[in-house]
Amino acid sequence: MSPETDAIRVGASLTGERGRRIGTVDAIFSDYLLVRTAGIVPVDLYIPRPAVTVGADRLWVSCSADEAYKRWHRPLKQAPHADG
Repeated sequence: MSPETDAIRVGASLTGERGRRIGTVDAIFSDYLLVRTAGIVPVDLYIPRPAVTVGADRLWVSCSADEAYKRWHRPLKQAPHADG
């Protein structure tokens, strides 16, 4: 496995500007990472892989947690299992 593959794993921490934690990788897809935020009310962020920088011991994006929320939060309009 490459260092990048080792760093991108479920449970890995994602940090933003100034080393502040944004959340934890909850799922890995071919083109994005599903990251659950670290706040009191967890929110799912859909972060494109090209936006994530992989280091030897961490993952990070070059924005604040607030900016990450504005860019990559996409709430579901309807539950996936709902009829309609």
